[in-house]
Amino acid sequence: MRAAARWTQAHLRAHRPAAVLIVLATAGITMSLLLATALFAYATDPWQRVFTQSSGAHVWIHTQAGAAAGSLADLDEVRATSGPFRTVRTSASLQPGGAKATLELRGTDRRPATAAPRVAAGRWLDPAADAGATKGIVLDSSVARAMWAKPGDSLVLSGFRTHLRVVGVADTAEVSFRAGESPGVAWVLPGTLAASTAGQDQRGRTIGLRLADPADTDYVVQRAVTQLGADQITDVSTWRQARAEAEGDNQLLGRLLGGFGLGALLAAALAVGGAISTRIRGHLRDISILKAIGFTPGQVVRMFLALHLLFALLGVALGALGTQVLGGLMPGRIGEARAVWQQLPGHTWLSFVISGGVVVFIGSATCLAAWRAGRVPPVPVARAAAVTGSRGPGLTRRALGLRVPPALVLGWRSAFHHPLRSSAAVARLAVPLLLITVALGAWTTLDRFSSHPEHVGLPAALTARSDSLGDRELHQLLASRPQLTAYPGAEVQALVPGQTGTITLRGLGTDTRPYPFAVVEGRAAHGPDEAVAGQGLLDLLDAHVGDWVRMTVAGRPYVLHIVGRNIETADGGRVVSTSLDTLRDGATGDGAPPAAPSHPDFYNLVLHHGADPGAVRDALTKASAGRLEVREAPNPADQLSVVRAVAVGLIAVLILIGLAELATTVGAGVRDRSRDLLALRAVGLTPRQITAVIVSATAFVTLAAALAGTGLGVLVSQWLINLQGSTSGWGTGIAQRPAVAVLLLVIAVAVVIAGAAAALPAARAARRRLADSAADLL
Repeated sequence: MRAAARWTQAHLRAHRPAAVLIVLATAGITMSLLLATALFAYATDPWQRVFTQSSGAHVWIHTQAGAAAGSLADLDEVRATSGPFRTVRTSASLQPGGAKATLELRGTDRRPATAAPRVAAGRWLDPAADAGATKGIVLDSSVARAMWAKPGDSLVLSGFRTHLRVVGVADTAEVSFRAGESPGVAWVLPGTLAASTAGQDQRGRTIGLRLADPADTDYVVQRAVTQLGADQITDVSTWRQARAEAEGDNQLLGRLLGGFGLGALLAAALAVGGAISTRIRGHLRDISILKAIGFTPGQVVRMFLALHLLFALLGVALGALGTQVLGGLMPGRIGEARAVWQQLPGHTWLSFVISGGVVVFIGSATCLAAWRAGRVPPVPVARAAAVTGSRGPGLTRRALGLRVPPALVLGWRSAFHHPLRSSAAVARLAVPLLLITVALGAWTTLDRFSSHPEHVGLPAALTARSDSLGDRELHQLLASRPQLTAYPGAEVQALVPGQTGTITLRGLGTDTRPYPFAVVEGRAAHGPDEAVAGQGLLDLLDAHVGDWVRMTVAGRPYVLHIVGRNIETADGGRVVSTSLDTLRDGATGDGAPPAAPSHPDFYNLVLHHGADPGAVRDALTKASAGRLEVREAPNPADQLSVVRAVAVGLIAVLILIGLAELATTVGAGVRDRSRDLLALRAVGLTPRQITAVIVSATAFVTLAAALAGTGLGVLVSQWLINLQGSTSGWGTGIAQRPAVAVLLLVIAVAVVIAGAAAALPAARAARRRLADSAADLL
């Protein structure tokens, strides 16, 4: 034991720089993984971020106006409360006209400390400025989006004699607004609320309860019902409901970033394992000496394992400490993500899992390498005596006969002279390049949504509607604009056989002017009773292109022939689209009420090439004297814009991991080639040519890894993105592979960096004076 400790101490003194580099590399990988996890949590769970930052309430209790809602604050499980607030139910719309929404107005003179709304646009209520003739209102962001409202707009509310001005839009962690299901939340001053003429049945109280233990949610709801009485409670919502609704909109982002994180962990583990294996292979002479003086194989294995586990533990500890101290101080989104992540549930155990995972990965790689060290014979075996295959020299001679430069020929032979070892180096270098290619594929797909939305089912850049303009007047206004083509549309909710939920039946375009759907399977709908459907609807009905499907709208049956599948990003792909003429024809009949509107509900505006959506929107609003609502069509790429920033950070981490692996490959290559220097000089190669041999060998290994990594990366990227599109209901066909020029640039940059990294060590090795001894041949 004492001998092993003394050898470890002497080994550390002799190889101090290498030991420091291993510890720092492990610390860097640990910090990268911890910060990447914080970014993943920050980007993929915006609801949890808002809930944490706002100290959100776990339970919201809505009661009658006379209920003693404030008494719930005395429950043992309640840590803090938001409210109780006096509330009024009302309907609101933009002035003039506009989409209507049901609001729950809450009266408050200051922003609550618990479940504090986070102002995303505008400002919070000011008693000095918002209590005069023009009263202010702050809207929840979900209802503001549904109403197309923004700070500065004027709202008409039922029960109020004057208009209310929107002064702010805020994010909350409550259940989002859903038309016909849950009202939107809005805040006004108590004096504004008192001015409402709403009846007693529209008034109530609302209180938010923040619990000491979220697991007590159901129990607290039961106690609240018991304490206040079931007749006094009108509605209850919990944090689980709000989170479930929010998670449905972030699956793509979560899966994409989660895959990047796992890939980065794999690349880091391979890089560290390769570095340790190469390090042990470089000290075979020392291991032989230990065996010769009496060390057993088990002692050698335990000694190397303990040494490198010590390195791993030190590196992980430094990485965790650095993340804890420096993470929150980093500027921008990384620092904010780290600060928020520290407050999220499960942060502590997840940090231990990540740190322990790094140690386990490094320990596993060290075990394999240490086991190999334990099998080293005590008597060195000269490698020159090893028998090599006959195919290599034959190929070498033929290549030299074709006047291929000797440096390239010998570099190729050196690169792949040991197939197993070369394959391992190629695989370790290929993994970061594969993940970089996948990230570039995701980036290119997002660019496709932004630059060519018509290819992914989003041909219309704008949507227009009006409650005050007649259909004929609106049609003439849109037809007079040369920058666009207007397609009338309407949507109704339909029931399908055997389903309790609803799907969307949409009529867009006419038989004479069909809407340009992005059809990826089958063909577009042209004739009567023909339609195209999203992947989500086909999965729901277990149908295929060519089938006939039956649905009912307001009790009236529709039987449609699905002739194609289109990319559909709305409503999880559970949409069947036909022409507006077909929608109307199936909605009328003898003695039956109409099942579809007789006039278009909206117009989808497809802009001509070069037209600016903002300029067209402003021109239409001005031409209609504000009576036409024009809104930009939602694009999923807008919600995934955070992917770009995170992808840049992940690519940077992968580049660092690749450089670490490249340094290992270069060091191993220079050491292995150093044993051949006497032979290379004997055949007449100059130091410059010997340098070229070593550099070209490294470049060939990198080239093979780059070709394999980018090729597999393109396939993996398309498979993953299309798989996500299929499972989310959008359908396959959304993936876009990176441009060939970009892939060639990645390959070229990787090879150039490899050659540059190998140049200096190769030049030093070529000019070194060697002795033909067992130490050089081992």
